[in-house]
Amino acid sequence: MSLQQSFLNLILRNITKRRMRAIEDPVLARRAMERLASWVVIEPKGLCLLQTQYGGVPCVSARVGRVAPDAVMLYLHGGGYFAGSPSMYRAMAGRFSKLSGLDVIMPDYRRAPEHPLPAALEDAVAAWQGLIEMGYAPERIVLAGDSAGGGLALLLLAHLCRAGTRPAGVITFSPWTDLSCSSESFRQNAKSEVLLPSERVEQASVQARGAVAGDDPSVSPLFADFPAAPPVLIQHSMTELLCDDSLRMAERLRAFGADVTVQSWPKAPHAWQFFDGRLPEARAALEDAGKAARRMLNLPLR
Repeated sequence: MSLQQSFLNLILRNITKRRMRAIEDPVLARRAMERLASWVVIEPKGLCLLQTQYGGVPCVSARVGRVAPDAVMLYLHGGGYFAGSPSMYRAMAGRFSKLSGLDVIMPDYRRAPEHPLPAALEDAVAAWQGLIEMGYAPERIVLAGDSAGGGLALLLLAHLCRAGTRPAGVITFSPWTDLSCSSESFRQNAKSEVLLPSERVEQASVQARGAVAGDDPSVSPLFADFPAAPPVLIQHSMTELLCDDSLRMAERLRAFGADVTVQSWPKAPHAWQFFDGRLPEARAALEDAGKAARRMLNLPLR
């Protein structure tokens, strides 16, 4: 573990986690997360951001340098389904674009509590369909996401697998796959988790799913079916609350024949890839993910 990560873990545990625990109102928490993120992000040089729409959903295109003309990444941001935005994720998406050589499209999907699920999934499906209508073949699109966005990417994957239009592959960072919060690590890692207070995750689950049960496959991809699933990369931390969400998800996907790669990082913060430019571990993880995206698309490695 790098000195930078040790220092960041200390800050997250003693400042950010305590602040998240103290703020119960989701709208206020949303604003606080945006403010905190604005102090963290370091945009890569040459980042080009473009406001656009796909399938009627507002999106942001993030690219750095030359990108593949016939392939694209659909990235679904994290934030517990109540927070996060393409603007908040612009720096990480730009780095991911540079490392993968892809245009990274981030839908500004609707969020809870104003718009509980399935609103976010409906927007993700609409954005996917918009990319198809623009001429991208399904096998030339990589899905990606972190935390709740990682779970949303997998919900979208389940939808696409049922429809027989699977993407090239899926990349997730610390995905939230079980909104019933029943994974063993949700209890065992409550203290080792440096960022997420368990009670706020449970609150976010209720806000996101409304009256739907937490183990319903319409909100929790862990319980969904994935016929003919494509390759999947899952990166997660061994000390985070959602550690087992990743491990159990990998086994679920493998049960449907998917080629799943799991990269387990020791003592990393939840969705640490967001801290690119601050943590060497974030850059290393994104480099692996960029290579994985290119392999999924049969593009030469850089």
